[in-house]
Amino acid sequence: MVGQRLLSLLLLLLPLASFAQRPQLDHDYLLIGEPTAEQTPIRACPPGVLERLGDGILIPAPAGGWSGAPQAVDVFNVFAGEVMISHGDRQICGNMQDARTRDSRFRAGIGMVMVPKPGDMEPIRVAWEKPLKARFIPTLQLGAPSPVQQIDTMRLLVRTACIAIAIALALSALMGFFTTRDRDFLVYTLATVLLVVWQSVLSGLSGYPEPWLPVGSLASWWMVSASALSIGVMGWVLWRLCGGLQTWPRSRPWVRRLALLLMLLALVTPLLPWAGLAWVAATLDHAFTLVCVLALVAGIASLRRGDYQAVDGIAAVAPLLLMALADMAGSRELVRFRVEAVQLSVTWFLMMYAYGLNRRLGNLRQQRDEMRQLADTDALTGLPNRRAGLRQLERHMLRARKDGLPLSIGFLDIDLFKQINDRFGHEVGDAVLVSVANALLAAVRDRDDVIRMGGEEFLVLLPGTRAEVALPRLEQLREKIARQAADLRHDGLVVTVSIGLAEMLAQGDDLTALLRRADNAMYQAKRGGRDRVVAAGDDAAALSAAPGDGG
Repeated sequence: MVGQRLLSLLLLLLPLASFAQRPQLDHDYLLIGEPTAEQTPIRACPPGVLERLGDGILIPAPAGGWSGAPQAVDVFNVFAGEVMISHGDRQICGNMQDARTRDSRFRAGIGMVMVPKPGDMEPIRVAWEKPLKARFIPTLQLGAPSPVQQIDTMRLLVRTACIAIAIALALSALMGFFTTRDRDFLVYTLATVLLVVWQSVLSGLSGYPEPWLPVGSLASWWMVSASALSIGVMGWVLWRLCGGLQTWPRSRPWVRRLALLLMLLALVTPLLPWAGLAWVAATLDHAFTLVCVLALVAGIASLRRGDYQAVDGIAAVAPLLLMALADMAGSRELVRFRVEAVQLSVTWFLMMYAYGLNRRLGNLRQQRDEMRQLADTDALTGLPNRRAGLRQLERHMLRARKDGLPLSIGFLDIDLFKQINDRFGHEVGDAVLVSVANALLAAVRDRDDVIRMGGEEFLVLLPGTRAEVALPRLEQLREKIARQAADLRHDGLVVTVSIGLAEMLAQGDDLTALLRRADNAMYQAKRGGRDRVVAAGDDAAALSAAPGDGG
């Protein structure tokens, strides 16, 4: 009886369990969007467009007619104007500068998928507006929808990746400018933004997913204007990277004039008629090829005179020259992937430009560090000078106060050093200074704790050391310095030092007061007969220091 009741209860709970396992909106999944009545954005050619299209081409049906399988046609490398694709009663037009006018299955080109009837002999017609430049001709891809769409996607990924890399480089350079305030980083940022705009117009990404640049029907004028500005910027950068300004300094005004001329040309481009625009576009191509050749010559000349940084410029210009050579040779692959080749070359140029800029910044930082090191180092002994030494002492004092540790210093002066110079000469005097510096360095763990304060005065920093421990160490130093004089091998040369010892007081002792107490103790050692260590003030009362030999 109990078993029957349990079975009935399980049967009642089963529907609840199955309901609990069903995915719930906003809990197990998220649904966004809403149903739409909008049709696929494929449009017929607007009025007046057919009149502007050329004769176009006819893609004939294979022998025996179309197979009845779906056929895809994708048209690439149309930089401006409309493209028309038609078959039978289907006709579409698309514009690279507005993705909303194109079949959503094709994003790098203008395409259409059609299904001709088996045995149908009607050709596919494709037409486009007259290209701006003779060699900038369209590329047509025909085949099954899947592989054609995959190639289209691959092109889109390459084009988008190039622009994404350029934007990332621009942001990095902008942060570098805010960090260093180096104007070259700002110039790089502006140049990269310009090249991003140019690539966007060239690749049609200015109209993807919808127009974000007011290109419209003026794509050719936009492209020529952006090309003039880009060539001016790239030419200037290539000339600098290849060492042209260093190899031929007189070229600087000419390079500037060329850049200004190209900027002026970019400004007047919107006023040019079609024929003038085509001539300017062709001229810019030849001018840029000439600039690349001259930059390469400058790079080779820079390498010959030992400027190996010109490698950056040669690496930057190499893909651009290869592309120009391929264009002159009529390469089919370049025609097929012209946009991708241009964008990859420009991206490589920006990467080399960024590399050269960062390497130059690294060299400047190294030079700055070397100059700072020279400014903080005594040229004769290699020790920190007074300015660097006081900074080191201040750091030790701050740390000692924070951690509650002792700090002692020894202020050292070579006895009768003027007489040594007068009797043995300044060369021997310099050797004495170096000998004393070496003896002091051997007694400390950190070479920054030995400072040449000027002339024959030195300062020894003993962090973590109380006066009663510092005193015997300084006594040993005094004796070692006297013994090292024999190594200089000058008859009659005697080197002794007077040392003043001071320990930082727990209360009311700043850097100036500590140095003053050590300096006063040193002069007490002088007055007491030289060649001895004397502790300052309260330190002396706490210590019993045996006087050294008089000197």
